[in-house]
Amino acid sequence: MVFHLGCLWRLNEAGLLGKLKRISSVSGGSITSAVLGLAWDSLQFNNGRSDRLDEAVIQPVREMARHTIDESAVLEGLLLPGTVSERVSKQYDNVLFHGKTLQQLPAEPRFVINSTNVQSGVLMRFSRPYMRDYRVGQVLNPQLPVAIAVAASSAFPPILSPCQIDLTAYGVKLEPAGGEDLAQEPYTTKLVLSDGGVYDNLGLETIWKRYTKLLVSDGGGHYKPEPEPHHDWARHSIRVLDLIDSQVRALRTRQVMTLFEDNKRTGAFWSIRQDIKTYGENPNLPCPMAHTTELAATPTRLQKMDDVLQQRLINWGYAICDAALRKYLDTTAPAPQFPYPAVGV
Repeated sequence: MVFHLGCLWRLNEAGLLGKLKRISSVSGGSITSAVLGLAWDSLQFNNGRSDRLDEAVIQPVREMARHTIDESAVLEGLLLPGTVSERVSKQYDNVLFHGKTLQQLPAEPRFVINSTNVQSGVLMRFSRPYMRDYRVGQVLNPQLPVAIAVAASSAFPPILSPCQIDLTAYGVKLEPAGGEDLAQEPYTTKLVLSDGGVYDNLGLETIWKRYTKLLVSDGGGHYKPEPEPHHDWARHSIRVLDLIDSQVRALRTRQVMTLFEDNKRTGAFWSIRQDIKTYGENPNLPCPMAHTTELAATPTRLQKMDDVLQQRLINWGYAICDAALRKYLDTTAPAPQFPYPAVGV
């Protein structure tokens, strides 16, 4: 969530942010993406740049990062009526989204918030024109609250997953558009969803078939080797989930890099876990690998984050995005400077 703020900052400076045609997100990245989408029409882009990005997007997401959400959501979900994901979505709504629905995302560019449908085993896509599972059906012009879509996309397993949505509460159900093999109840009315990264860790499926230039930002965590893995079912299950997540991420990364290498797509890929020297030296933005590795190990939690750590993560997202852009797309971009130069990375 916070790492991507730095990436948006640099894309904005480079005049690319306002020229994007589709923004596809999963997991914690969907929090940042949804804030950007709801603020889009107020950003007043000029030649692809906005002077309002900090106040309209950066600061609201940073305020979100000052709250611990997961602990109270889990405890209340275990002890009180309702689910963990319901409490997470309420917190999202209270801090960020304030009752806004998918219909308040912009018509252009299209923002797609991706979740994994645990029932059908494929993506559930939330956007302004529709929410859709290609095996079940779609709802056109959905009035679903953005907070619920983001809660579904960021339902990190096993603690915050699943996110359950009863579509009958909104007076709708998924309607077949033709060819769906699961267009029947309960698939069409009762959704059981998990983190979008379970199925598509980089949110690529909704863009790479339609667009020739891709900018891919990977802010996800990475598992560490464990010489003596835990044997109890709870911690062992978490370890196995981490390994599965790493496998999905590696496969998606190889797919997009192969597209670039085979000249089937142009664009750039960057990751929170990379060594910035992969792209060459940049004395203006020193990013020692020891520091950036520490940042990449920041737990994927909805947990209060102090301002200095936020600033360091934003600086790191900015720097690695800048390095990838300069290497593969635009060597004439304005000279980079850390958003928060006093803290570096």
